[in-house]
Amino acid sequence: MAEGDYRVADISLADFGRREIELAEYEMPGLMKTVEEFGKDKPLAGARIAGSLHMTIQTAVLIETLKKLGGDIRWCSCNIFSTQDHAAAAIARDGSAAVFAWKGETLEEYWECTMNAITWTTPDEGGDGPDMIIDDGGDMTLLIHEGKKAEDLFEKDGTVPDPASTDNAEFKLVLTMICRTLKTDPKKWNKIADRFIGVSEETTTGVHRLYQMQESNSLLFRAINVNDSVTKSKFDNLYGCKHSLPDALCRATDVMLAGKKALICGYGDVGKGCAFAMKAAGCITYVTEIDPICALQASMEGFPVVKFETVQSVVDIIVTTTGNKDIIRVEHMAAMKNNAIVSNIGHFDNEIQMEQLEAATTRFNIKPQVDKYVFPDGHGVIVLAEGRLMNLGCATGHPSFVMSNSFTNQTLAQIELWKERKTEKYQKGQVYVLPKVLDERVASYHLGALGVELTELTDDQAGYISVPKVGPFKPDTYRY
Repeated sequence: MAEGDYRVADISLADFGRREIELAEYEMPGLMKTVEEFGKDKPLAGARIAGSLHMTIQTAVLIETLKKLGGDIRWCSCNIFSTQDHAAAAIARDGSAAVFAWKGETLEEYWECTMNAITWTTPDEGGDGPDMIIDDGGDMTLLIHEGKKAEDLFEKDGTVPDPASTDNAEFKLVLTMICRTLKTDPKKWNKIADRFIGVSEETTTGVHRLYQMQESNSLLFRAINVNDSVTKSKFDNLYGCKHSLPDALCRATDVMLAGKKALICGYGDVGKGCAFAMKAAGCITYVTEIDPICALQASMEGFPVVKFETVQSVVDIIVTTTGNKDIIRVEHMAAMKNNAIVSNIGHFDNEIQMEQLEAATTRFNIKPQVDKYVFPDGHGVIVLAEGRLMNLGCATGHPSFVMSNSFTNQTLAQIELWKERKTEKYQKGQVYVLPKVLDERVASYHLGALGVELTELTDDQAGYISVPKVGPFKPDTYRY
């Protein structure tokens, strides 16, 4: 393990990482154009930005974009299996950010990396925390909120968090860390909350958490929901998964997809991309859904919409996409055929009942992030990435071009939060979506790379449909 003001697996991988970063830059025109447009003005100058987002080659380009715009960056991954070690090495060696990430972290190491990424080694007058965060799933956001809550209780009556009060293994670690900071700096999290400008959140699950906190009036700072920018959710979630699901399945198992029966659990944007990918590969593809609108969409695209139990004994490949918990239960897996492939492309690890599966089976490791769990009767299922995000655990995630869309949104969100930090445009405790004009700008940044020629409205045509000639072209209520 290589360490400085960073912790990565192997710093000697940095040259490899740098070469791949240079390739990715060519495929990420949105970020390159953002630097071209804003770089001279350094709109993030003075901003301390902490990131908790998959430490991949594409994220490396995001980090270096933020740095070129003036940001001071610290980073960790948001998943124990998603780091690309050569990417982390290049960022660490070249001083682009203080990065704490490697593939195959334990849960304890994961939360320690999160703590390191959110803690500057040179405190300023506002303390040792960040001004803003880029979060993917909400773990950094959670840590700040839980830390402040614990400090407030400790100051009130001396109450100290009890890690034994929860059965959740990760939350035990969070409470243990907070107990530690109460001893070393009992105002650490309050100082972070006081200086904090806001968060831009990358994914569906993290956004859901933010809206819950907004509803309960417990959200401590401003938030921008990047996930629901059209150029994120309709591109990363749909086209990214359409590419990375079959990539990960093939890298992990070398399975022939054509002719197999696949079950996609959920038909949101992620589920749509997955279902179409499996169909295109020649799979007989089924869908499960709770939402009648999504179910109707799936059916009218030719996908049989079924209950899980209807096909559990015949499907070969099962993919969860929902962001919910207990989608694939241990009794489902017990009923599956031998060597059925079970995987999750949602953010967290609780879509599949992994703890119950571990208790009911014997685990045999095939290769990193590919395991067979054998039931007492001798049949077993193949589980990818221990039920975590399989496209990053077993492959390299989404391709650079589609991540350029997502990360250009992230960059514009950070610029917005920092630029408006002293105004009332974004209120503490509220969640916002980037305005349509910025969504369209992100899309326009990418058109040249694809040779797109846009038709232009005449003045008369623009007036006829009551839109500005240069956009925005759709109302906020429009669903793409």
